[in-house]
Amino acid sequence: MGYVYILKGTSGRFYIGSCQDVEKRLERHNSGWVYSTKRLGLPLELVTSCEFDSIAEARSIEAKLKRWKNPSKAIEFLANET
Repeated sequence: MGYVYILKGTSGRFYIGSCQDVEKRLERHNSGWVYSTKRLGLPLELVTSCEFDSIAEARSIEAKLKRWKNPSKAIEFLANET
């Protein structure tokens, strides 16, 4: 299984990602090990996540959502998937 998740940093900016374990991935982001999310401001908050049948499908959806460049649309899309 795979997940697509959206995080929000203290700066108010969002990050869209995919993984196989959301809790572990959030811990890793908040520990400062992930360069791409340090700029968002720690701690990061999990806004939403959605489970998919495979990690390949989750990565495909992640890429689609990132192209939208609109976090509110991405959040709405994932909310409607569950």
